[in-house]
Amino acid sequence: MGRKFEVRKVAMAKTAGAKTKVYSKYGKEIYVCAKNGGTDPQANLALRRLIDKAKKDQVPSHVIEKAIDKAEGGAGEDFHPARYEGYGPGGFMVIVDCLTDNNNRTITDVRNCFTKTNSKIGTPGAVAHMFEHQAIFGFKGDDDEVVLEALMEADVDVTDVECEEGTITVYAPHTEFFKAKTALSEAFEGVEFELEEITFVPQSESVVSGDDVAMFDKFMDMLEDCDDVQDIYHNAVVER
Repeated sequence: MGRKFEVRKVAMAKTAGAKTKVYSKYGKEIYVCAKNGGTDPQANLALRRLIDKAKKDQVPSHVIEKAIDKAEGGAGEDFHPARYEGYGPGGFMVIVDCLTDNNNRTITDVRNCFTKTNSKIGTPGAVAHMFEHQAIFGFKGDDDEVVLEALMEADVDVTDVECEEGTITVYAPHTEFFKAKTALSEAFEGVEFELEEITFVPQSESVVSGDDVAMFDKFMDMLEDCDDVQDIYHNAVVER
């Protein structure tokens, strides 16, 4: 179906020095999810997805268990989501998702990232309408028609299925994540997902080149250094 998927979400660093930050971000997100939706992964599907994702990113079990225990005990901080949108160096679109217990601190930190890198923070909804909130699955395969048929038989609302270089990529609305995963797992026994993600997929791309490349790197590094920032989505294609 002709559209190659590239992960536009900024990947958390896996270096030894960054592991503590990765664990902290997952711990915070798992805690909030468990506190709001219940600590049983079988009943709280969002929590189950988060735990699976954390394990794939090699987050230790004790970090996951500690976050769930903290939520079960009812103690701890009162985090809530915050989203900031705008335009990065060179004009590409960016969405910054945060979890915060102090809005003033978070907006100050995030705005600082924009102002110091020739970027522009916008109003809520400024760019989000140019992204599709999608569930995406990637796995080995070479027949997209068979995959599409299996999903349609399971009554999954499929957005797109494509096959490229021996990999099948399935796109569906984010609300169909578990329905699509279940359908694929049942139709293709033993399937191993190389990618299973709920993310924001940009409808268009924006090339970042020249002097803007160094500023792009600075912008991303500054955002990742913010303790409250959980995820960053953008439509930049960087030409190095």
